[in-house]
Amino acid sequence: MKEEKPGNIKEWIIPFLFVLCAGWAIWHTPAYILDFWPHDDNASLTTQMTEMHKRKDVTPNLPGLFGGNSDIIDLAALLLLPFIFIAGVKTIVPAAMEFEQFSRIDKIAMFIGRIVMILIISMTSVMLFEVFLRYALEKPTLWANELTLWIGGFVFMLSGVYAMQQRSHIRIFIIYDVLPRPIQHLCDVIWVALLWFFAICLVFGSYKQVFINKFYKWQTFGTAFDPPIPATIQPTILIVICLIAIQALLNLIADWNKDPNLLTEKELLDKEELEALKKSVGTN
Repeated sequence: MKEEKPGNIKEWIIPFLFVLCAGWAIWHTPAYILDFWPHDDNASLTTQMTEMHKRKDVTPNLPGLFGGNSDIIDLAALLLLPFIFIAGVKTIVPAAMEFEQFSRIDKIAMFIGRIVMILIISMTSVMLFEVFLRYALEKPTLWANELTLWIGGFVFMLSGVYAMQQRSHIRIFIIYDVLPRPIQHLCDVIWVALLWFFAICLVFGSYKQVFINKFYKWQTFGTAFDPPIPATIQPTILIVICLIAIQALLNLIADWNKDPNLLTEKELLDKEELEALKKSVGTN
């Protein structure tokens, strides 16, 4: 069986399909709420969300299935998400600069990193499109700036999960390195415990405010484009902090018997980067 190389076409297509389906599902979430979690005790909110869905529905000519608001494309996008995610996790091939020692469950964070890659490309494309329309055609959009902010919020948060799995977050070792290994273990346990404590407090303290007042009521930005930034970004914060806490625990278990001081030359220094730096300053 031929071994796949990192950066193969699957690692581009699958996260792109996931972002496409996720974007469609998020934009049509009011239809899902109206069909599966209706506001039976709030007629005005139901009317408001119904009007919002009709105003923003990308495929208004398609009939809703089973007499509801979600059409065939809406349900297909929602149902495909877990299958695409699983397929993406299974096709992960680590790149040369990525953390070499990983488990099967670490591939979840690695696939999230691929999703972030597609989101960055999408955000950059939106910005370039807006620059072209604004300065070449003098026809700026009403949505590009807010869409960029919206995507950027997801990039900022989701990249934290990937950074935790890659052990690429900022760490200061001045004191840690001089401690004996048992004390280092104690420090590792303490900081993971503190992270879990913070995550639990954050979720417990803001769950109702985020999922009931923001997501369930589908709070939007209140502009001409009116994206559901509050309804999506705030729940993502809680989900991501839980994923980061879980990944931190997985890292603690995986690194328990490893000596943090025995870093390989590859981990300490990128030879290609060193050669590039030498050329830039004109030294051998």
